[in-house]
Amino acid sequence: MSAPHMSPDEFRRAGYAVIDWIADYWATMDQRPVTPADPPGTVASALPTAPPTVGGEPVEAVLADLDAIVVPGLTHWQHPGFFGYFPANTSGPSVLGDLVSSGLGVQGMLWATSPACTELETVMMDWLAHLLDLPKRFHSTGSGGGVIQDSASSATLVATLAALHRASRGRWRENGIDRRYRAYTSTHGHSSIEKAARIAGLGADGVRSIDVDPDSQALLPAALRAAIEADLAAGDIPAIVVATIGTTSTTAVDPVPEIGAICAEYGIWLHVDAAYAGSAAVCPELRWSHAGLEYADSYCFDPHKWLLTGFDCDAFWVADRAELVEALTVLPEFLRNAATESGAVIDYRDWQVPLGRRFRALKLWFVLRWYGAEGLRAHIRSGVALAARFAERVRADDRFEVVAAHPFSLVCFRLRADDDTNAALLAEVNGSGRVHLTHTRVAGRYTLRLAVGAPQTTEAHIDEAWRLLSAAADNLPIP
Repeated sequence: MSAPHMSPDEFRRAGYAVIDWIADYWATMDQRPVTPADPPGTVASALPTAPPTVGGEPVEAVLADLDAIVVPGLTHWQHPGFFGYFPANTSGPSVLGDLVSSGLGVQGMLWATSPACTELETVMMDWLAHLLDLPKRFHSTGSGGGVIQDSASSATLVATLAALHRASRGRWRENGIDRRYRAYTSTHGHSSIEKAARIAGLGADGVRSIDVDPDSQALLPAALRAAIEADLAAGDIPAIVVATIGTTSTTAVDPVPEIGAICAEYGIWLHVDAAYAGSAAVCPELRWSHAGLEYADSYCFDPHKWLLTGFDCDAFWVADRAELVEALTVLPEFLRNAATESGAVIDYRDWQVPLGRRFRALKLWFVLRWYGAEGLRAHIRSGVALAARFAERVRADDRFEVVAAHPFSLVCFRLRADDDTNAALLAEVNGSGRVHLTHTRVAGRYTLRLAVGAPQTTEAHIDEAWRLLSAAADNLPIP
């Protein structure tokens, strides 16, 4: 009995149905609750306990269950009322690029395994570097270059490994961690920095959390210098500093020029994490946030957050690609080939932790060509303007306060009340099903976050979010 493979004609018919389903989903997004209300286990209990055995099922049956079982259990990240965490938005061109990538099914671990997969990615990373006006040394035409990682977390891990290679003068490749190495970031640095330190063998205790300015929430250079000098005096080796452009809690911007000068003085690898806010640099008026990037040994941002490219797509650059490849390359006999040994090609397997890699550059190519630079700038500027509109509403109500600067599209705010009242406000508003916000702590206080980014979000959705918040506050006892 032969396997029931889908023929090209069957695929064509099913593909039309799936594209129609996605288009209908987007068209009706605003009519859905942003988050599900059902208890844990609801989706699992509605699914069969085993797969089909004899005979397959038509795509129509799968789509029916998608509507009946899966979609009601989703948090709709593309919803115009989704304001939680950071944006993780896709777009029509991105979905189409991903579809082509899936259809091609190529494996891009080596140039030789699919040359166009590698070369398109190299060019796309240079396009992005041009759009963001990154330093020339990050371009592939110089000593550096870029690669697409799955996430900023992976970028931080790769940067940490390269930093250890430099700090140990190559010893760690053979001997592992043979002394105490240190990583440094602000108290608002992303959790992936600690995870990278654990994976790399530094341990969570190997990360030095540096104090921030109480007003700007940005890392204090003097505190960084003091920590480095204390570690050197103790015989420890400073390996990497991770500066952040747009911290997760408040989108604070660390002073990269001052941090970079300190790293240069002590010979420490500087990685700049701009996972969310890096997209803003497509707009010339927002490039102030990237001052000092000429000091960076590596830099990353996520087009899959605010640049309309579906997850997963992190853009990661290094100033010296030879240093990165030397740190990570492993070449078994079965991967040897003439192109690699010629030294004339890039093998991206040497720029990441896994061996295999998807053709992610296709969705980026589709997005950049569909929107163009001005289209992307319009999207970013819309998000910034909508966030400013919301912040104006907050400031106009004496019951509320904005608790941090909002240079991008995130607003951090709270009731002038205790933490429990603010938590109750968040639960009440999210319970409406019309919007979804998340929270953090700023200066120890429970704080609400509203992050704009969905392509369908308009002024009407911002105003609705404010009306819900204001009405909920009316019903809360404010101490």
